[in-house]
Amino acid sequence: MKESLEELREEFQYNKTNSCVQCGYCLPVCPTYVTMRIETHSPRGRINLVKMVGEGKITDLSVLEEPLDLCLGCRACETACPTGVEYGSILESARAALVKRKKFKAPVRLLRKTMFQNVFPSKTAMNVIGNTFWLYEKSGLQKAMRKTGIMKKLPYHLGEFEATMSQAVSPAERKQAPSKVKAKGEKKYTVAFFTGCVMDAMFHRINRLSVQLLAEAGCDVIVIPNQTCCGALHAHSGEIEEAKRLAKQNIAAFEQENVDFIVNNAGGCGAMLHEYDHLLADDQEWADRAAAFTAKSRDISQVLVACGGLPNLRSNPEERVTYQPSCHMTNVQKVTEEPLNLLKSISGINFVEMEQANMCCGSAGIYNIINYDASMDILDEKMKHTKATGASVVITTNPGCLIQMKLGIEREKLSDSVRALHLVEYLAEAAGIS
Repeated sequence: MKESLEELREEFQYNKTNSCVQCGYCLPVCPTYVTMRIETHSPRGRINLVKMVGEGKITDLSVLEEPLDLCLGCRACETACPTGVEYGSILESARAALVKRKKFKAPVRLLRKTMFQNVFPSKTAMNVIGNTFWLYEKSGLQKAMRKTGIMKKLPYHLGEFEATMSQAVSPAERKQAPSKVKAKGEKKYTVAFFTGCVMDAMFHRINRLSVQLLAEAGCDVIVIPNQTCCGALHAHSGEIEEAKRLAKQNIAAFEQENVDFIVNNAGGCGAMLHEYDHLLADDQEWADRAAAFTAKSRDISQVLVACGGLPNLRSNPEERVTYQPSCHMTNVQKVTEEPLNLLKSISGINFVEMEQANMCCGSAGIYNIINYDASMDILDEKMKHTKATGASVVITTNPGCLIQMKLGIEREKLSDSVRALHLVEYLAEAAGIS
């Protein structure tokens, strides 16, 4: 049965495209437009395509696939837009509409279902991945694989990404992770910590350090047992219904504890948690609960600053430090000053601002894997500004950004003189916490 134009308009959120006046303020802040110089790969170009669907001028929806697939979803355009266009909402609705109609080949359909429904949301599956990587590292297999050169032959450039991964933690350390940690000294807040899926599997040490820093700053920290993936990867891939299911599971889990804040340490996850109220706004049963959850959601930098910062932070003044902010922290959560305030509170720090710091690094979840060439073009632009700082330490606030900046350092052959760290890692170093 052929869909009516009204149905398409509703599904693609055509009404929201009318706010776009095609002024072009979004063009210089859009990474894909800056590197590609193609109008359909700009925010206003993509909006215009959706608008043409709503007006019946485009009937072959496959025309939208490449422009939407190549969008990073960094949402810098929203920050630059003078008319308040809800680009993120239009993008995710359009992607979901395309995925709903797309006939994936059987292997791709199976892979998507497995990853989105059985791997990312499963604590057990993600722990297995983390433990397997630890075994791969500690058994000597990692060194042997790298020595043979076979890593360079892996599909999707996975060998390059493997070389950027942080040191894995042992299964024993995972099991020993406490569910509750008391504040050191006077208690200022009680917080629940959001572990995430990829963060807990591949960056477990950063999660552990996050809990320690929160306790050091004066927080009682609770790690909620029944939490799951935030749903960001699902929403960005057009799997909106699955994203909603995960949001409901998280909301229900975190409602079990009476806390002041729900704290995350990943810009992408934090943005998704921050928008649960929008995701579930039309669900009468969950809308108010989602709004209550969102009201408590905070990035770790916000809570550390609210606690008055961390005591006795010291840096090596011989290191030049620069900061690469997460797009989703900046453009969605609107968290901009707190990470900088924490860095600048470190005694002896030699901090250097990066030009065009707010331009995306090209990571965007799994964008750098599925759109490798486009991602590397964006990363190369980012590395020009990174190198210009002369920094020996690059600070990030998101796991994807961390991997991407490490990859950029490798590509520029700077790994002997430059390192990339999550903000939490650097703060822990400055506080003498290992």
